Amino acid sequence: MLLTIGIVYFIYILIKVYVSVMEIGYVSRAKHDTPVILLPSNYVKAAEYKVKSQRMSILSDLIDYAMFIFWIGYGLKWLDMTIQIDDIALKSVVYILSFLAINYIVSLPFSIYSNFYLDKKFGFSTITPKLFIQDQLKAVLLTAVFGGVVVWIIANIIIHIQNWWLVGFVVVFAIVVIINMIYPTFIAPLFNKFKLLEDDDLKTSIENLLKDAGLISEGVYTIDASKRDNRLNAYFGGLGKSKRVVLFDTLIQKLQKNELLAVLGHELGHFKHKDILKNIALVGGLLFLMFAIFGNLPQELFNAIGVSNTPYSTIALFLLFSPVVSFFYMPLMGAVSRHNEYRADEYGSQVQSKEVLASALKKLANENKSFPKSSTVFKLFYYTHPPLIDRLKALGEKIDEN
Repeated sequence: MLLTIGIVYFIYILIKVYVSVMEIGYVSRAKHDTPVILLPSNYVKAAEYKVKSQRMSILSDLIDYAMFIFWIGYGLKWLDMTIQIDDIALKSVVYILSFLAINYIVSLPFSIYSNFYLDKKFGFSTITPKLFIQDQLKAVLLTAVFGGVVVWIIANIIIHIQNWWLVGFVVVFAIVVIINMIYPTFIAPLFNKFKLLEDDDLKTSIENLLKDAGLISEGVYTIDASKRDNRLNAYFGGLGKSKRVVLFDTLIQKLQKNELLAVLGHELGHFKHKDILKNIALVGGLLFLMFAIFGNLPQELFNAIGVSNTPYSTIALFLLFSPVVSFFYMPLMGAVSRHNEYRADEYGSQVQSKEVLASALKKLANENKSFPKSSTVFKLFYYTHPPLIDRLKALGEKIDEN
């Protein structure tokens, strides 16, 4: 049994590394092509950034594999022996938070490298060491408090309910929905300063867009995203009455009014087509699959690892193997998402025009240094949006890729 799960995880890592290697090779060759969409200087920078980020991803994957070997071969058993608490639910909380803390410490150097070397080198990151530390402390505190509560609830469900995985799925899925509802009003403001949009003309135009789409929003806000990153973005956050229109300050600075409205029109297209609900349903399907798998693990697996069949060991295995299940589920989610993006583009082009939306997408690509080409296998696993070249062609742009 131990050999079987080891082979499964090895295949997972092997495929991830293979996909990254293929992408590095493809982008390294495409870098020398005649630039498309991006300015020549941005085209080369975008390619170099993609290659360096994928090299870092390969190293991260290898570290993940080493950590998997550690946890399966020794770590889970060591934690079990180290944490001496009689209350199983309480021990589960301490056990899982310790598990997460060790993994966090191992992954922290990658986050530091990405924020303070790679992203700064390419002109993305503006974060300061002080702000980075504050963000990390807030994230750790949120994980400890809310993660601890969730673990305690799931542990009690496992202890007291025979077919616990069904009830556990319903509870966790409900928590996911609740987090989506409270994120824009309670969680996001812990990291960014939200202000009501002060440009009355732009605000009126956006409110008219929302009215035409039938979307009732709590308000139109801007956030100080530039204190961390120069990339452009906008989103609709929340569910029900908590929905907010959120504009990055960088987006307002870089796009003209009609381009910004076209981008928001694209996001409204997701609302009109109920894509948020579809995505939640897909996430629900993934959660159901994972709970069905990890709620019926054979006793032989626990024996092979050297741990007892307890709530905390089950949850740890869930966390350890959930990336594997998610990775092979991603092509389905990506295919649905890419289909939704084309339809959202159609709606966004109707709000302004195809030409305006295409102009906005080109500016976003240049500012964010998004390389416009990618290998087929990389698109399959990682692209939630269609390649920009394909999106622009669908909007009527004539692009010579050769």
